[in-house]
Amino acid sequence: MTDEHKTEQDAPKGERIAKMLARAGVGSRRAVERMIEAGMVKIDGKVIDTPAMLITSVEGITVDGMVVKEPEPPRLWKYHKVAGRVTSYHDPEDRPTVFQALPENMPRVISVGRLDMNTEGLLLLTNDGGLARWLELPETGWVRTYKVRVYGRLNKRAVREIEQGTTIDGVVYRPVEIKLEDHPDRSNQWLTVSIREGKNREVRKLLEYAGVQVTRLIRLSYGPLELGKLGRGEVVELNDMDLKKACRDYFIAQGIDPDELPEEKPKSKPAPKSGWAKAKPKKNPRRANKRKMSSDQINRKKNRGQESKNKPARKPAAKPQKK
Repeated sequence: MTDEHKTEQDAPKGERIAKMLARAGVGSRRAVERMIEAGMVKIDGKVIDTPAMLITSVEGITVDGMVVKEPEPPRLWKYHKVAGRVTSYHDPEDRPTVFQALPENMPRVISVGRLDMNTEGLLLLTNDGGLARWLELPETGWVRTYKVRVYGRLNKRAVREIEQGTTIDGVVYRPVEIKLEDHPDRSNQWLTVSIREGKNREVRKLLEYAGVQVTRLIRLSYGPLELGKLGRGEVVELNDMDLKKACRDYFIAQGIDPDELPEEKPKSKPAPKSGWAKAKPKKNPRRANKRKMSSDQINRKKNRGQESKNKPARKPAAKPQKK
C-alpha cells in the first residue's frame, strides 16, 4: 500500500452537512435540507447544492448570511407557550412567534415538534437538532399528554375507534388514550388525551372525528418532562444531570454513559457579608414600628417622670355638704 493511498484511506470522512448544521442548532435536518435547496447555505461564499456533502467542521459556513458556530453540548429548555404565537422563526403572515418571546440571553434554539398557534402549554426547546429529532421520533416512546376542553357530545363509537388506532382522510393514527374528566352528558367538558406520535394537529383532528369541537388545548407533559408550575411565557433550562437522565438512550447512542457521570454537588450557601450582624426582627409589630429616641429625649422623659414623683399629692376635692 502506497503512502498516498494510505493517506486517502485514513483521511477523516466527515459528517453530512445537514446533520452537522442540525447539531449546531440551525434547524432540524429536514429544515437544513430545505435551506440548502433554497441556496441559503454557503461555504466560503460558494453555494452548497447537496445535503449529502461531508464536512469536518462548520468553519466558513454561512446560512442566509449568518455565520454558523461550532456545535455546543446539547441543552434542553422547558417553555410555557401561550396562545397566539406560532412555533416558527419566520412567519409569512408576520404573526408573533415563540422565538420572539424568548429571553435575549438565550442561544439560537429549535423546537421539539410544534404547537399550533392556539395551543398552549409545554414546548421543548434545544440547541441540538439531533436531540430534537430523537425526541420527536415515535420510536422514542415519549407520551404527550394534553388537557382539552371540548364542545359537543362525544361519539362513543368513534372514541373507541380512536383508542384502538384509526385512519382519517388517508392518515394513519396510532392508538390514543382519552379520559373524561366531567359528566359525559355535558356539552362543555374537559378531557385528558395522551398520544405517542404528534402528527400535525393530531388531537384536534381526532376529536373533530369524534364529533366535538376543541375550544382549548393545553399540553401538560412531554415524556417525563412536565409543565408543572411553570408560569405562562416562562422558560427554564434542565440542568446537566436531569438532561442526561431524561435522555439516557440518546446519550448512550452518542457514546456517553450517563451512569459514569458525577453526581451533582449540592449548592453551597453564600458566605455571610462582613460587618455587623443584622438585628433579629421584633416579635411585637407595634414595638417594631416605634421610632427610636435619642439620648436627650430619653433623659427628658426620665426627668419628667422624676418631677412628677416629687410633686406633692393633690388633696381630694371636698364633697359638698348636704343641707
